[in-house]
Parts: sequence; C-alpha cells; structure tokens
Amino acid sequence: MEGNREMSYGALGGLAFISLNLNANSSLSSCVCFWHSMSDGGGGNGNGGGGGDSIHLGKISESGYKWRLVIAYDGTRYSGWQYQQTPPTIQCIVEKALTRVTKVEREDLHLVGASRTDTGVHAWGQVAHFLTPFNYDGLESIHAALNGLLPPDIRVREFSPASPEFHARFSAKSKIYHYKIYNDAVMDPFLRHNAYHSVYKLNTLAMREAAKHFIGKHDFSAFANASHNDRSPNPVKNVFRFDVIEMMVLVLMVNSLFAQGALLQLEVEGSGFLYRQVRNMVALLLQIGREAIPPDIVPRILATQDRKELAKYAFSAPPNGLCLMSIKYNEEHLQLPSGCPKTSHGRHHSVRKCKLPFY
Repeated sequence: MEGNREMSYGALGGLAFISLNLNANSSLSSCVCFWHSMSDGGGGNGNGGGGGDSIHLGKISESGYKWRLVIAYDGTRYSGWQYQQTPPTIQCIVEKALTRVTKVEREDLHLVGASRTDTGVHAWGQVAHFLTPFNYDGLESIHAALNGLLPPDIRVREFSPASPEFHARFSAKSKIYHYKIYNDAVMDPFLRHNAYHSVYKLNTLAMREAAKHFIGKHDFSAFANASHNDRSPNPVKNVFRFDVIEMMVLVLMVNSLFAQGALLQLEVEGSGFLYRQVRNMVALLLQIGREAIPPDIVPRILATQDRKELAKYAFSAPPNGLCLMSIKYNEEHLQLPSGCPKTSHGRHHSVRKCKLPFY
C-alpha cells in the first residue's frame, strides 16, 4: 500500500509557511479499481473523452466504472460544495468540466462529494466519486484535460479508479479539518483569504486545555446550527483529536529571514461533524483564548445539548480560516485489484531541447 503524503505550503511575497505530514498507514493515496455494476442501468453515450487516453466501452445498460477524485480548492468565490448553478458551487464547476472530458451527461455521472463544505470554506483533500460506462487505459491525459478546464482556484490533485464498494461519503472513517488564526496586531495581507485575524493576544495553553473537552464521543447538538441539523440526524459524534499548534512563519525582509510565531493552527479529526460544528467549536476556543471565559465552560455547554447556550458566549467563526485537509477511508474499500490504470497525480513536463540560444 502506497503511503500517504500530504504537504500544504504557501509562498507569497515575503512570507512562506510549510506544514508536512507523512503517514504510511493513511489510505488517501491508495489506488483501487473494480468493475462496477450499476443498478440503475448506467448512462452516458459511450463516447467518453479524456484528452487522448484510450477507452474500453462496456455494456452501458449493465455495467460501468467508478472513479475517485481528490480535489483542492480555494472556496472564497464559491457558495460551498453542494450543487447549485447560481451562485456557483464547487460541485457545479467540477461537473461541467467532467461532462466535457467524459462526454457523459451530468445525471449519469452521479458525482458525490465526501463533505458538503460551506460558502467560503477551503479544501486540500475533498474526495468525490463519479461513474462512467467505459474504462480508461491511463488517467494522466484525462486528469490534465480536467484541470485544463477548471478555474485556477480548483484543482484535481489525484485521479484514480475506485471499487464498487467505495463511496466518497459513506466509506469515510474520519475527516480532518484545519482552522488557521493569524494572531497579531496587523493582518498579513497574503493570508487574508486563508486565516482568521485575531487582534486579541490568545492564550494557547487555555485553548489546549479547553480543546481536550471536545475529545471523545459526545452529543454535539449545542454546537450545530439548528436550522441545518437535518444534514446529520445523529448529533452524537466522536472527536479523535483536537490540537492547537503554534506554527512558525518564515518572513523575508531585506535579504534577512526570520521566524515569526503569529499563526495558530487548530487541527480537529472526527468521525463526522454537524453543520458548522467545527466553526462553532473554534469560536468558543477563541473566546477562551481571549480569557473572556474559562476552559471548563466546554463540558457545561456540551451537557445542555442546546445551541442557544453556546450563543450566549460565541458566534460562529468566519469560514475563510477553515480547510478540509484529508479524509480517511476503510481499507477494505481501497484494495488494489489487477487490471486497473494507475493513479494519476498529475503529469510533469520536461524540456528535451533548449529553444533559447546561448550568448
């Protein structure tokens, strides 16, 4: 099984920051492929594109193939993931690109995302699956064609076959979200779309103590926005970890490089999350970090199972600091069979002959 490699990085103007995570047991970068039997008879016209990759046509009425995408996007301009045409959403844009490269109608693609991120929320590891009535020999060309049609703030990082048992949403074991907070008097303009600005000096020790109270299996009704609680009828969720990390930001000033610890990263992993649960938990931790309320307020609010109780102390944190980083899946749904094309991580180009003269 291929190990998972995750790197998030930024290099903008005089600022750079790097967060690297290597996990040999992670399932995200595994490739899987099986013949997929479709109960609804499949769909599409069998003339799938793919930017040059050859295809094998299956019997459309009886069978088809399932594919898995790992998608990264800057959610600033979009109204979340869930499909709608106006204002545009990530799913809408991806489906339009897929219909062009596969020549399969939207209704027959059956594109499903793992997480329905909200307006303004970003993703580095959103996962989705879709169906085609045909197979591909290779995926690099269709991967390149797909990214060529997408706007620059949406990118497919991985394109791989998937087993019939795999489901982007229901096969997930856990999801990992990061929330970035820029904790300094003056906001870094290069991070304004990807981090929340807190002008209050935050007490990270108090925030870590409070975050521990979220870990474990709890009824998180008090941290879900009630009007959208129908997204997940079971309010009991299991939070595996909640870390408050002080990150070093490398700043380049007049040929000098120095570290600045103005960036906080809140990392939470759980079996699933209610609507706006993560942003509501972050909002309470911000109030605790400002020392407006004590850390032991968390279990008291949890016990009430009442969203109105949280509203007495905090509102939801803004969406721009939140990012869906990765999703972990059941290993049995990620077994690599024989005969499937390799996972595409994108294609590098090389210069075979220098086209510029030497002087």
